[in-house]
Amino acid sequence: MIRITHWLFPLLTACAILFFHYSNNFVVETLRLKSFDLLQQQDEYVLSNDIGIVTIDEASIEKYGQWPWNRGVLSDIIWQLREAGAGIIVLPMLFSEDDRLGGDSYLQDALTDNGVVIAQTGSLQANKNAVPRGVAMIGDPMPWLFEWPGMLGPIPAFGEVAGGVGVINTAPEIDGVIRRVPLIVKVGTETYPNIAVEIIRVATGKPSYQIKANAGGIEKIRVPGYPIINTDPNGQIWIRWNKQFDQVSASNPADFYKLSGKVVILGVTAEGIGSIIASPKGSQYSYTPSATTLQNLLDGDSIQRPFWAYLAELTTTAVVGIIIVALAYMAPYWIIGISILAIGGGLSYGALYAWQQYLYLLDVSIPILALLIVGLHAIFNRFISEYLQKMEIKKQFAGYASPTVVRMLQENPALIKEGMKREVSICFSDLRGFTPLGESFGDDVKGLTKIMNGYMDAITQPVLDMDGMIIKYIGDASMHVHNAPIEDPHHPRTAVQCGLDMLKAVETFNVRLKEEGRPPVGMGAGINTGLGYLGEMGSTQRHSYDVLGDSVSTAARIESKCKEYGCVLLIGENTYERTKDDFFYLKIDDLAVKGKSVGIGIWTVLDDEKPAWRTAKRKHEEMHELYRSQKFDEAIASCKLLHNHFDGRMSGYYDMWIERCEYMKTQKLPKDWNGVFIATTK
Repeated sequence: MIRITHWLFPLLTACAILFFHYSNNFVVETLRLKSFDLLQQQDEYVLSNDIGIVTIDEASIEKYGQWPWNRGVLSDIIWQLREAGAGIIVLPMLFSEDDRLGGDSYLQDALTDNGVVIAQTGSLQANKNAVPRGVAMIGDPMPWLFEWPGMLGPIPAFGEVAGGVGVINTAPEIDGVIRRVPLIVKVGTETYPNIAVEIIRVATGKPSYQIKANAGGIEKIRVPGYPIINTDPNGQIWIRWNKQFDQVSASNPADFYKLSGKVVILGVTAEGIGSIIASPKGSQYSYTPSATTLQNLLDGDSIQRPFWAYLAELTTTAVVGIIIVALAYMAPYWIIGISILAIGGGLSYGALYAWQQYLYLLDVSIPILALLIVGLHAIFNRFISEYLQKMEIKKQFAGYASPTVVRMLQENPALIKEGMKREVSICFSDLRGFTPLGESFGDDVKGLTKIMNGYMDAITQPVLDMDGMIIKYIGDASMHVHNAPIEDPHHPRTAVQCGLDMLKAVETFNVRLKEEGRPPVGMGAGINTGLGYLGEMGSTQRHSYDVLGDSVSTAARIESKCKEYGCVLLIGENTYERTKDDFFYLKIDDLAVKGKSVGIGIWTVLDDEKPAWRTAKRKHEEMHELYRSQKFDEAIASCKLLHNHFDGRMSGYYDMWIERCEYMKTQKLPKDWNGVFIATTK
C-alpha cells in the first residue's frame, strides 16, 4: 500500500500551481505571455496594402540635417506626399514645444485642413496642451479605462488645426514587451483615443467615439460608420504582429507616389535616433505598434482572449495536477515521461490550432508547470552546483562585463573554460595627460586614486553598454574585446562606436575635472579586427580570461601611434574595411608596425560629419597620393591648406606630416618605394 506521505509533496505542489494560476502571479503571467509570443511567432508576415511608411533614415538625416528638423522640412514632406496622392498622413511624434528653428508657421499651414493626424502622449506630469476627444457611453466604462496622470499634447497652433490628435503610448506587459494597446485612455474625466482609432475617426469624418461597458468591464468600442471593435475589459486589443509595410525614405520624395492612396506614417529609423520597442516577434521601431494596430483594425483580425479561456485554463491546470499526482508514485519513470510529453504536446497543439483557426490566445504554460513538478527533484540536485558556478562567474566577471554578458556566461560556462579561435575586435586605450593631473594632487594619493578610478569607470561603462569584455587594466591603460566570449556579428562596428563613446565619456569626465580645478585629460585608443585565441589562461593558482594573437599585438601598436599622429582614435585596416560605410574616416598612413614587414592602412574616425568635410576629405586623399608619388613639396602645401579643416582636430596630424615630408625630401628612396612608413618603435 502507498503511504499517504508519498502523495503529500506532489499534492501540495499541484495545489500551489492552482493557487499561482488563480492569483496570476509574476511567474505564471510571464509564462503565459511567452507562450502567447510563441503563437505569434508562427505567423508569416503579410504586406499591408493600406499603410505605408516614410522613413526618416540615415539618408534623410544626411540630406536634411540633424534631427529634430526645422518643422518647415516636415511641412514640405506633407505637401509632397499630398501631391503624390497619399491618404491620411500621420506624424507619430511630439510637438509639445515651439520650434527653436522657427518652422511652426509652415507646419501649421500644412496641418490645416489636410487630414493630418499628430501625436500626444500620456505623462506622469500635469496636462499640457492635451486634446481630448469625447465619447458616447453605454454603461460606465470610466472605471475600466487605462489612466494616465496627465497628457502631453501638441502646441495649440498644431492641436487646433490638425485633422486628429492620437495617443502614441502603448501598454507594455510586465516583461517590457508590447502585446496590447489601449484604444481609449483617460486623464481624470477626459478621454483620449489611441492614434490608430483616431486615424479611422478622421477617415470616417466622425467627431467622437462610442463605448459600451457592463459590470465586467468594457465590451466594445466603435467609430460611427465603422465596424464594432471588440476589446478586453480595459478597452485594449491584442496586437497581431504579422504586418509589414512599404517603406520610402524621406530623402527621396520622387518615390512618394509608391504610397499613393495609403495612410502614410512618418517613422524615425535612423540609428541612434529611432526608438526601439520589444514585440513578440522581436525588436521593432517605435512607430510600428501604431501602424500594426491600425492594420489590425482595418483587417478586423485582432487577436482574441475569449471570455471562457481563463476558466478552461484553470480547469486544465487542475486536471493536469491530478494526473501528475496520480502518476508520481504509481508509474515507471518512462511512463511519467511519455505522459508528460503527451499532455504537453496535446495542450500545445490545441493552443496552436485555436490560434491558427480562430486567433484565440490560450495559455500553454500549464505543461511547463507540470514538467516542473516531475523534474523538481533533479532540479534541486543540480541547483547547488549550478548556483555556486554562477556565483563564481559573477565574482570573476562582474566588473569586466555587462550584466547581459555575465548572465550568458553563467548560462554557458563552456564559453570561458574551453579555448577557441575566433575573429574579434580588440581595443587598447591609454590615458593622456596623467603627469599634470598627478602633479595637481601633490601628496594626496587618496584623491588621485579616487579620480583615476572615476576615469576608469567612465571609459569602462561604454564597453559594458556595448556588451564588450574588459580583458585587463594596465596602469592607466585598458584592453577590451568585442565578439568574445559572446558573439556579436557586427563587432567591428560595435568596437568603433564603443571607441567614440569612450571619447565622449572622457569629455564628460573632464567636466568633473574642471569643476574640481584639475587639468583635463585625454585618451588615445587603437582598434584592430582579426583572429584571436580566447579562453581562461594562467596558472592553476591564478588565471583569467584573455585574448592572444597577432591581431592583439597589432591593436596595441596602433594605439601607441596615437601621440605620433596627433589622433585620439586609430582604426586598423581590417576594422576599416568592415565599417567604412558606417563612419566618417580619414586615412592616416600606410604603416608597417614594429616587427612587421608588410604595411597596413590605418585610419582615424571622427564622431560627426559636416558637409564641408567631404571636400576636405578628397583633398586629404589627394595629399596622400602626392606623398606616395614622392611629390613632397606639393604634399606639404596641401597639408598647410588642410591644417585648419575638420574643426582643427587634425592640425597636429598635418604638422607631423609636414615634418615627415621634409625628412623624406632628404632621403634617397628606393625605386620600389610605395609610401609605407616602417615604424622603428612601438
